Amino acid sequence: MLDHGLKDRGTKDAPALDHHALNAMLNLYDDQGRIRFEADRMAARQYFLSHVNQNTVFFHSLDEKLGYLVEEGYYEAAVLDQYPRDFLHRIWNAAYARKFRFPTFLGAFKYYTSYTLKTRDGQRYLERYEDRVVMVALALARGDQAQAMAFMEEIISGRFQPATPTFLNAGKQSRGELISCFLLRVEDNMESIGRAINSSLQLSKRGGGVALMLTNIREHGAPIKGIENQSSGVIPVMKLLEDSFSYANQLGARQGAGAVYLNAHHPDILRFLDTKRENADEKIRIKTLSLGVVIPDVTFELAKRNADMYLFSPHDVERVYGVPFSEIPVSEKYDEMVGDKRIRKKKINAREFFQTLAEIQFESGYPYIMFEDTVNRANPIDGRIAMSNLCSEILQVNEASEYNEDLSYARLGTDISCNLGSLNIAATMDGPDFGATVEQAIRALTAVSEMSSIESVPSIRRGNDEAHAVGLGQMNLHGFLARERIHYGSAEGVDFTRAYFAAVAYHALRASNALARETGRSFAGFERSKYADGSFFEKYTARDWLPETDTVQALFARFGVELPTRADWAALKDAVMKDGLYNRNLQAVPPTGSISYINNSTSSIHPIVSKVEIRKEGKIGRVYYPAPFMTNDNLEYYRDAYEIGPEALIETYAAATEHVDQGLSLTLFFPAEATTRDINRAQILAWKKGIKTIYYVRLRQTALEGTEVQGCVSCTL
Repeated sequence: MLDHGLKDRGTKDAPALDHHALNAMLNLYDDQGRIRFEADRMAARQYFLSHVNQNTVFFHSLDEKLGYLVEEGYYEAAVLDQYPRDFLHRIWNAAYARKFRFPTFLGAFKYYTSYTLKTRDGQRYLERYEDRVVMVALALARGDQAQAMAFMEEIISGRFQPATPTFLNAGKQSRGELISCFLLRVEDNMESIGRAINSSLQLSKRGGGVALMLTNIREHGAPIKGIENQSSGVIPVMKLLEDSFSYANQLGARQGAGAVYLNAHHPDILRFLDTKRENADEKIRIKTLSLGVVIPDVTFELAKRNADMYLFSPHDVERVYGVPFSEIPVSEKYDEMVGDKRIRKKKINAREFFQTLAEIQFESGYPYIMFEDTVNRANPIDGRIAMSNLCSEILQVNEASEYNEDLSYARLGTDISCNLGSLNIAATMDGPDFGATVEQAIRALTAVSEMSSIESVPSIRRGNDEAHAVGLGQMNLHGFLARERIHYGSAEGVDFTRAYFAAVAYHALRASNALARETGRSFAGFERSKYADGSFFEKYTARDWLPETDTVQALFARFGVELPTRADWAALKDAVMKDGLYNRNLQAVPPTGSISYINNSTSSIHPIVSKVEIRKEGKIGRVYYPAPFMTNDNLEYYRDAYEIGPEALIETYAAATEHVDQGLSLTLFFPAEATTRDINRAQILAWKKGIKTIYYVRLRQTALEGTEVQGCVSCTL
């Protein structure tokens, strides 16, 4: 029942409330202490009536609309020309027949602010949500009518949501790339550093975030050409990169975004961390560049013994071993390198290193952490993984390039691009065919990889062409669990997560295997992978990954989702060993942001940060977003991330991680009274539980102050 203020809006005594005022009522309880969910639904309707409808360009017919958008250079004619006119009418009619409505004001606002096609002056809308969905489907299907219809159904149903670069750009004449972000190696020479800076500029110009690995760059004070104390180390390179990303601001739309990763055993590691201290000297302070630290198992073992940890000169390591420092398994070679007098080294206390790490995270939320040995033990692909990306979910193998003096390639290596999209767990479970939804998502993401060719950065182009790597993510875990009256982090919640992700892994691999048969082609290096020899499948053929609790067993049965058995996995193993896989990597769980709002989902597989989330949206100020499926009768299932605590998050993420070939963006949330010791304990627990990466560290007071947490620019949008 709405309160008096809502019922009487629009009368002489109570003027009509605009959509902002209605949305703000989410933050005001009614006289019975209940959240006013209806006010937000009314805000969404009012937004359309008073703003969207008034500012949308009207066309008399679809033919008139498409003709105008092509002639005026808004739509890419080549996309539409792949299909007969009668099919275009059918797919548009089918989309509009779904009668899509945004259930929240923020979802509608985000779509019309950030995604829909506008006139060039930015004042009027040229697309409805259905139009954007259809154009994305048509672009990705590349002339295949059945595929286009299938993509449209998956997207408009909310089961599959392409990442922002794809959803924003597909089908538009003037557009950026469809790819979310990129990862680049940097080697220990000026040619590689110069090429990396240029590549970062080129990639930022095209709308992607960029992560770079600095582990191989020699440390501050290292010799150059035999002359001592000549190297400036990694900090000046970081400053150059930060300036580059600031310059490449994508026509003022948003700042370029970058991250840098460094191994914990690099001699510059403490200087690297100091760049994020609140009181850091401006000469070294890094304000906008994100930091990531790569930590091997041995670092934890040394801390456990309260021993010193040695830091090794990358230049000497490469000179002794003949390969860059990033290619060395530090845990395996640690004692050997300590005893090798040819390698310059210095030492710090391991526990003090972790204390410093926690202090910096306490102050800034950085650095991200990648657990090097955990990542590589789980890696089914030949080669080492030595870095991650801006959001710490991409974990792929890349290869070094070698350069001539004129910066041309003496040897073209491979770098990494992120082709992302996410399933809405609730909508996927509700859907008619779980396996088909996963398959269509993999096919859509594969299309993104095949349609993308970054000629300005040949190593990115080659890596994408050879790997066709994709990252299928997930969102709305908390929303789904709460809707089904299951507490996030409970035994049942973890049980569901484990079984769900095992099923997704099965169907993703099945889809990639089908693509390999259809194309007659597997990813480069398949024959050297754990897929080719069958060893990847051992854990799936040795036991069933089925629900262990009665509640979750009943849940999957009620939704009609058939989970793969050992026999199914054995058959898939045989098919993969025979016909291969088209995609080198298949899953990665990013920290979804804007796409979660338009999809009415909780972000990624995190718990909510608040029952009613407060966001700062440009000039309009605060906007309120109610957690999906939340009512006044099920509030107890919507404990926020700070209440739930890091242990339950880690348990949940560990259950999912077992079945994700890449990584998951895991942010750890702590109460206001948390200490650096609490952060250290959570890091150790995450490492022990097999977590691959940690994204941000967040403390409760940030949320209480009402400040918006800016997530990964490339992947949360």
